[in-house]
This record gives sequence, C-alpha cells and structure tokens, in this order.
Amino acid sequence: MPILSAGGQLRPLHPLHALLLAFPLPLFLGALLSDLAYASSFHAQWINFSSWLIAGGLLIGAFTLVWALVEWRRGERSGPGRPMAYFFALLAMWVLGFINELVHAKDAWATMPASLYLSIVVTLLALGASWIGYSGLHARERT
Repeated sequence: MPILSAGGQLRPLHPLHALLLAFPLPLFLGALLSDLAYASSFHAQWINFSSWLIAGGLLIGAFTLVWALVEWRRGERSGPGRPMAYFFALLAMWVLGFINELVHAKDAWATMPASLYLSIVVTLLALGASWIGYSGLHARERT
C-alpha cells in the first residue's frame, strides 16, 4: 500500500512493516494445511501444529495491526478508503484467528469441523490483507 511522501508522491511500505506483513499469511496457511492433515489422518499432533502456527500468526499479526492503525490514524496512506480497508482486514483476520486459537484449544476430536472452517476464513482474510498491503509496493517516487 503506497504512502504519501512529503511532496504528495507515492512511496512503498516501510521495510519493517512489509516484513511483519509477510508472516501472517504463511503461518495461517500452514495452520490450514495442518488442519487438513488432521481431518484426513486424525493424528492429534496436527492440531498441536495448527495451534502453534496460529499463535505465531496472531503474535506477528498483532504488531502488523498496531502499525496499520498508527499509519491510518496519522493519515499517511493514499486513497480515502484503502487504509481503513487494510486495517479492518487485519483486524478481522486477528479476531477470527484468536477465535480459531480458542477452538484449537479444545480436545482434538472437538475441534472439527469448526477449526477447519475458521482456518479457511482466516487464511483468506490474511491473503486479502496482504494483497491490500502489498498492492502499492511497486509504486515509484516521481522526481
């Protein structure tokens, strides 16, 4: 997502923000794949893997969410609705990811199918947030 520079020109995400945004999608995708592995094999260790991957996605996602909130409130993003859409996509990803973590805390047999459905939704939200966040990364400053 591009940021306006002092002259009103576009510049890409801060490198640390881009690095933080790179983690939630693969972590939540790994949890989804782990849930799919559990659904096909019923080995309880797959639910443990999912739980740890979701916890990692929530931890890094929280830092990304705070960064997006600060930039949205400071008004450094371009476009009227884009920063708000980015923030709310991250917020929805984080809240549903937290609910997914609570579902994964139950007994392995009790997690299905809710954990699988939640993992699909959270992964799609992480994909959407990453898409919005990185969509302006190719913008170049005009001199």
